Amino acid sequence: MASLAEEPVSRAFERLKDDLRPLSRYGTVRVEFVEPPVDGRALPGEVAHAARAIVRSAVLLMRDQDGVTRIRVQWNCDGVNLLISLRDDGPGRLDRSLPALRHLAARATALGGRLGVEAVETWGSEVDVRIPLDPPDTSDTAARTWNLAPREIEVLRRLAGGRRNRQIAAELGISENTVKFHTSQLYRKLGVTSRAAAAALAADAGLGADAGLGAAEGGAPG
Repeated sequence: MASLAEEPVSRAFERLKDDLRPLSRYGTVRVEFVEPPVDGRALPGEVAHAARAIVRSAVLLMRDQDGVTRIRVQWNCDGVNLLISLRDDGPGRLDRSLPALRHLAARATALGGRLGVEAVETWGSEVDVRIPLDPPDTSDTAARTWNLAPREIEVLRRLAGGRRNRQIAAELGISENTVKFHTSQLYRKLGVTSRAAAAALAADAGLGADAGLGAAEGGAPG
């Protein structure tokens, strides 16, 4: 049975189209869509979410160039990677050094992928993104960065997924007071003062809402 965190690639693409349709409806730029194969491998939730966010931001950057009237958005799936291509008909001066593009490239890299930009004057600009469908486990990197214990990683994943203390306690087989202790330790190590801030840092580190939870269910009390 597929993980609840997975999303069929066709459904993920439909959600992206819904997000981008207003750009065509109320603007001067037409957004064209090339559908992914309907039988493509389902996307992990983290990959689907990141892919939509990257495409939305890239489309807005392309749209803001002078002379752009059309942007083509294409998704494909080779069974191992989600392949994304965006091409505009603008002046071909999309600058890969733009902070916004560097941020998008970093987001793809965090999932084990890459983002490339090709801009040819008078021809247009193209952004290509490849994201593995099996992103790397980033818990080791997060543990080293913030000096987190394995149980703190488990709590942080669930906190990022919006679980409340009672849910986290039930899933990990520990008391709510123990969850509160781990949460306070997480705040201190991450340098934050709220669940929202901790969840945001966890997402940026690739510890997404449901990433890796299956392996941690039913863990021993700690």
